[in-house]
Amino acid sequence: MERRSFLSGAAAAAAVATLPGAPAIAQGSVANTLRVIPQANLTSLDPVWTTAVVTRNHAFLIYDQICAQDSNGDIKPQMAEGWDIAPDGLTWTFTLRPNLSFHDGEKVLAKDCVASIERWRKRDPFMQVLAPNVAAIEAIDDRKFRFRLTKPTPLLILALGQTQFPCFIMPERVAATDAFTQTRETIGSGPFRFLANEWNPGQRAVWSKNERYVPRNEAVDGLAGGRVPKIDRVEWTIISDSATAANAMAQGEQDYWEYPLHDLLPMLRRSRGVVVEQRLLDGTYGVCRFNTLQPPFNNPAIRRAVAMAIDQRDYLRAVAGDDPAGWGVCEGVFTCDTPLANEVGSDLLKVHNIDRAKQALAAAGYNGEKVVLIAPGDYPQINALSLVTADVIRRLGMNLEFVSADWGTVIQRRASKEPVERGGWSIFHTTSSGQSLSLPVFNLFLRANGSRAWFGWPDVPEIETLRAEWVEKGGDPAEGRRIAEELNRIAMREMYYVPLGYYWQPSAWARNVTGVFRAPATVFWNIGKS
Repeated sequence: MERRSFLSGAAAAAAVATLPGAPAIAQGSVANTLRVIPQANLTSLDPVWTTAVVTRNHAFLIYDQICAQDSNGDIKPQMAEGWDIAPDGLTWTFTLRPNLSFHDGEKVLAKDCVASIERWRKRDPFMQVLAPNVAAIEAIDDRKFRFRLTKPTPLLILALGQTQFPCFIMPERVAATDAFTQTRETIGSGPFRFLANEWNPGQRAVWSKNERYVPRNEAVDGLAGGRVPKIDRVEWTIISDSATAANAMAQGEQDYWEYPLHDLLPMLRRSRGVVVEQRLLDGTYGVCRFNTLQPPFNNPAIRRAVAMAIDQRDYLRAVAGDDPAGWGVCEGVFTCDTPLANEVGSDLLKVHNIDRAKQALAAAGYNGEKVVLIAPGDYPQINALSLVTADVIRRLGMNLEFVSADWGTVIQRRASKEPVERGGWSIFHTTSSGQSLSLPVFNLFLRANGSRAWFGWPDVPEIETLRAEWVEKGGDPAEGRRIAEELNRIAMREMYYVPLGYYWQPSAWARNVTGVFRAPATVFWNIGKS
């Protein structure tokens, strides 16, 4: 494959000065503005409708959570003052902190929480598994609401406070929107307000401090504790060329780069004004996702044939370079080096042989059907994964159409269930934090409940039965391990997605940026500038 090429330093420097849509910030306001190069373009504002991490990062700015996950993975109160569990475990009562208000000045009430939970749980894979245990969610008064359960469900609090698909609280009228319909309203109660009139998709997005926000009187710990807005404005500028972004950081034109390209890390580290560190707590795991509804990947044998040709090391080197300290092979569905990690049934991922894959493809009956691979040209890491798969598909002799688009378009198009001739797709790639793949109830890619599954829509009832069984028995380490091994075996047999291993993704920020802390997600509270 061809190596990526970049602008020369001089050309990139010139490009920084003429960035399209770059805001003209008065010199006096720079100290109160955090200028960010985000991982991708923000196109969807609804964190329930999409699982896109860039949308989740936006949501962490404007919304708050009932409870949140600390750096140890424990769930702590956030909007909640606390909660009480009845002795029989069948009633959980939550009490909100006083003086919570939305950006429009309206008080946050228990009925807002109930409506937000109801909308979120229709899409969250964790709460879908717990759904049979939930008899009702109801407001008691303005500050209290409760879950009534059909059986004790200790995992309820982990579902509510999770980082993977957070339960963000919206006003009741917004939360009344169908869970499968995007909302463009951005009224929350979080530390920042979204400035819709300054949003220009593809160029920039802006948030300002929420003066009404009352943080918890606790130190920040992971995503829990005091979410203090220490900056007046957060501005995201979309810079799709990585060399231009690197030079913007080196010259002080930008303050924070979420996902620097690995090839440019040495240059950034040589810049005296830039810090390069691993901020995210977990490795970043790559995934190749198949559309199981449409030919040719509605045939599991064809999916398995492609998997035989894949070598995770090719993908990881394409993203993170040749140094194996920056990445790791992980040929299973659960996060490596966690209790459930295993490779039972993963033999196909160890073949790494094009010729054997060609034979398997022919035996599976592949007949030249078009394969449409959609790739985000403006998201270098995911684009690199896509290019490796495109190379594999071509070498297998399949009929490939490679569609390069921006990440926002990929997010929109992957929701289509149409045939490729009518705007559908066959393959796309994405990434996820290791924390998101550590348990069966978190692992979005593993879900296989047909039309309600994540994009690709696999329908494998055995997977769903095992996930429900894990909820019941996973507290027993031996049983949890047994179920995890069976889940890995069936997922590898069905091969509705291919794990691509993991890499470490550093971030970069200016040395005058203060309060940067490690967390399981990219958030901007508690960060200031000296």
